[in-house]
Amino acid sequence: MSKLKITVCMGSSCFARGNQQNLAFIEAFIKAHDLEAEIDLSGARCSNKCASGPNVIINGVEYNGMDQDKLQQIMTKLLHNN
Repeated sequence: MSKLKITVCMGSSCFARGNQQNLAFIEAFIKAHDLEAEIDLSGARCSNKCASGPNVIINGVEYNGMDQDKLQQIMTKLLHNN
C-alpha cells in the first residue's frame, strides 16, 4: 500500500470554517484504524483559496468545502484502493 499524504490548510479562514474539526477527525480516523504508518498527515499555511475552504489536499488532489462526511468517504475509498 502506498502511503497517503494528507495536508490540512491551517490558514485562519479554513481553520475557523471547519479544518479544526476536520484535523481532529483525521487524527481520530488514523488512530481508530491503526494507520499511523500508512498516512503522512501535515498542516500547510494558507494557499489563498479561502473562498473554497476548508481545503484539504490528499495525494496532491485539492478538495474544497471539506467536512467530516466527505473526508471519511475519500479516506475510506483511497485506503481500500491501495
